[in-house]
Amino acid sequence: MDIYQAVTTFYERWRGEKRIYGKSAEGRSLYAFFIGTHSKPLGISQYAIHAREWIGALLALEHLRRGVPRGGVWVLPLTNPDGALLCDRGLGSVCERRAFFLKALNGEDFSLWKANADGVDLNVNFPARWGTGEGNRFAPCDSGFIGSEPLCAPESRALADFTLDVKPDYTLSWHTKGEEIYWRFHQPPKRALRDRRLAKILSAETGYPLKNTPNSAGGYKDWCVETLKIPAFTVEAGRDSLAHPLGFSALPDIVDKNLDALTKLNEGW
Repeated sequence: MDIYQAVTTFYERWRGEKRIYGKSAEGRSLYAFFIGTHSKPLGISQYAIHAREWIGALLALEHLRRGVPRGGVWVLPLTNPDGALLCDRGLGSVCERRAFFLKALNGEDFSLWKANADGVDLNVNFPARWGTGEGNRFAPCDSGFIGSEPLCAPESRALADFTLDVKPDYTLSWHTKGEEIYWRFHQPPKRALRDRRLAKILSAETGYPLKNTPNSAGGYKDWCVETLKIPAFTVEAGRDSLAHPLGFSALPDIVDKNLDALTKLNEGW
């Protein structure tokens, strides 16, 4: 069973609130699950926006099983299903775009792929100082391509629309690897104090230090902070000594350090 099938099966069996909030470039469903109650704080926790970081989807399923005792969280386990399958299964998973990949992207090893099936890096495709980030690229590729315009990718557009509809109090984005937490994106001092207090709760629970990302732009976290003016955090789970893509052997340690992160953040709101 591949990662998309695992999330799909979980969705079909989930008896709680759930929805399909969009479709990927290849037409795969984008799943959202709700845990907790519709009271403050209300969060969005999204995972695997980068293809090679698909292990995050399995952390999401553990978070769903764990639940939260206060407030509520929408959990989006697999933000980039096409990319995750491309990373795991290769060109056989993107039959509609096989010619595109062979001609434009030169190669068949996609184990380190980060983008979606159109070669757009979803985490630089948001309208938050779009196109000004370090490492941005301007043509379809495995990583860093900002897209033709903000939210041109169906996956990032669906995530933005879902976020505007839900109106969360905060968002969490789960990545691998490095064991650190990013929380800054040009907040003014008053909001920075608010956001740092919450980031420190995540840091205390996971053991991951807080870091700044002064050269980031176009990320989901960046957009949530700058446009929606809410706290938003990127958690880089998994030891930096491990090689991409992190496999199943890395999951127990990731779960051990991050299982109660949603609970502690909501409790400390």
